[in-house]
Amino acid sequence: MRWIRESVSTLLPVASVGGDVVGARLAHQRGVPGAQATASMVVDITVGAATQLAFVIAGVVLLAAGRADAAATAWGLVIGVAVFAAAIGLFVRLQHNSMFAVLIGWAHRLAPKSWMSGFAGRAEAIDEAIVATYRRRSALSYASLLRLFGWAIGAGEVWLATRVLGKPLSVIDSFILESLSVGVRGAAFMVPGALGAQEGGLVLFGALLGLPADLALAVSLAKRVRELALGLPGLAAWQWVEGRRLLARQEGKASSTS
Repeated sequence: MRWIRESVSTLLPVASVGGDVVGARLAHQRGVPGAQATASMVVDITVGAATQLAFVIAGVVLLAAGRADAAATAWGLVIGVAVFAAAIGLFVRLQHNSMFAVLIGWAHRLAPKSWMSGFAGRAEAIDEAIVATYRRRSALSYASLLRLFGWAIGAGEVWLATRVLGKPLSVIDSFILESLSVGVRGAAFMVPGALGAQEGGLVLFGALLGLPADLALAVSLAKRVRELALGLPGLAAWQWVEGRRLLARQEGKASSTS
């Protein structure tokens, strides 16, 4: 599910959200109740954003501590981090205050009541499932550690790519470059695949670390190749799963009518 979800978010023009919806749908198809599947999707988005923020903060601290000439850039990044943290805090607050019920209430004002009649109960169930998920502190902490490890391991990709390209960065500099470029990519979540944003971030922050622009673009290209190598089979797997489900549904209808 994670593989398919990331493939959809990375390669399709769905503003990095469509993959989460697909993931919730797949979980529901595997027997997870709809409210819990949706709640898991919402909480996982929050965990991903929070751990991404922690990863970026670590990169900013390392940048400020290791390079005096990057102090002004670091302060600018601190402002961006503060805004991002406030947005995450607001999102968590909304989740604990019947976010889906409020959304359905707004939808009632815009759409005919007959369209929304079946959604009120579902919204309450989703809101309750979200709060219950946050109460599972040990599972939430474990998930956060896994996501944070996932962010950090991307520094190894940068370290390896720069070594292959003949301009090796240290592990610390690779960590800094990966964390800051991930922050840029997260801020550009509305852009499909963060096209241009990832490249710009690597060029900008790579220059602070002594990485030439052409090599920074080459690192970004290496990342894109990896995304395609994993994402295209992921999209094919998604179509296979959905195709099997559609075929089974059609066969069920045919047997019921015969």
